[in-house]
Amino acid sequence: MLLAGSATGTDVFKIQRSGNGVTVIALIGRMEKEHIVELETLLEAEPPNRRIVLDLKNLTFAGQSEIDFLAECEARGVTLANCAPYIREWIANQQNAKRNDV
Repeated sequence: MLLAGSATGTDVFKIQRSGNGVTVIALIGRMEKEHIVELETLLEAEPPNRRIVLDLKNLTFAGQSEIDFLAECEARGVTLANCAPYIREWIANQQNAKRNDV
């Protein structure tokens, strides 16, 4: 297990890799813009064809940039687990808006 922290010293990501080909990255606390770059680096470091799950159970805050990032992750095949209803609704509204813009 790997913990990655923020400038405030608070853990934000908890990463668990299982032998069954799944990587679970738990997001903990407040997700802010600076965490997106770090999380992208973690996602890119995973081997191809490995299933990746972002566990949002303990995510307490995410702004527009972070929601955009989570929506992009999901579009790339990353599973969003334990997603709060308001985050799921926010992502769905964004996806619908993008479809209507096309």
